[in-house]
Amino acid sequence: MARGETSLRISAIVMLVLTACLVAFDTQTKVIILNLEKKATYKDMKALQMLVYVTSAAAAYNLLQLCKHTTVSCTEKIKKGSSNNIYMAWICFLLDQVAVYVTFGTNCAALEGSMLAVTGSEALQWLKVCNKFTRFCDQIGAAVLCGYAASILMALISTISAYKLMRMYSPQRFLTLKIR
Repeated sequence: MARGETSLRISAIVMLVLTACLVAFDTQTKVIILNLEKKATYKDMKALQMLVYVTSAAAAYNLLQLCKHTTVSCTEKIKKGSSNNIYMAWICFLLDQVAVYVTFGTNCAALEGSMLAVTGSEALQWLKVCNKFTRFCDQIGAAVLCGYAASILMALISTISAYKLMRMYSPQRFLTLKIR
């Protein structure tokens, strides 16, 4: 299971970094009228800014968890069933859950903002931006897709974390640790 979790964390880190890089380095400049240029960047939409920040933080968190797993597996000094072990398992489980939900929510917000850029809104008098900045919109779409893939990978990591946590409890007695 440790190899599976390690490979899932590495895959999630790659997808999160890819998402952040696709969004952060995506710019496109178009000449609107004569010498008037308009530049589209991720800073034009707050949802895309938050996507860069959240995916970067989630990648850093997964990297820290990966380092923790490799150092714990190398030393193996933590006794199974100790009180510190159960607290660490709960903290890891809760942080994994927070990372999944925040990343998924940020991806949904970025998708919603991107859909407004694609379709526009006549009621709010917003134009279809993607008619003019097609490469920018395509790259943002790919980034959102990578973000959803990273969310799915992190959800799988969270299920492994929950499984590790619940294995510490006795199946016969409610909320009591196993005696080893």
